[in-house]
Amino acid sequence: QVQLVESGGGSVQAGGSLRLSCAASGVTYSRYCMAWFRQAPGKEREVVARINRGGFVAYADSLKGRFTISQDDGKNTVFLQMNSLKPEDTAIYYCAAGPVCSPSAQVYTSWGQGTQVTVSS
Repeated sequence: QVQLVESGGGSVQAGGSLRLSCAASGVTYSRYCMAWFRQAPGKEREVVARINRGGFVAYADSLKGRFTISQDDGKNTVFLQMNSLKPEDTAIYYCAAGPVCSPSAQVYTSWGQGTQVTVSS
């Protein structure tokens, strides 16, 4: 059974930083794409960043330069470093695992419970 557990969310002022973590268990990590999505109130879930063991990394165009996805292979953990945060980054952030690194949420078969990120102006 795949389990993804996010941590690291919280409240921060605009311009601040947060680092999210996603610990994966029960998954053949090397075969999966790991991704971060986010969903703001009243909006659709959107992809933030994706990474796999083969070196593929991709970001939403609007977030390039501020967000960085990385992984600790030994600990089956994926991170999302978020810098220069803006109020519009406020959302629930979800970790997801899927067979391919697609930007579509429908491809991902396992999801974490989500962690709230709130950025105040």
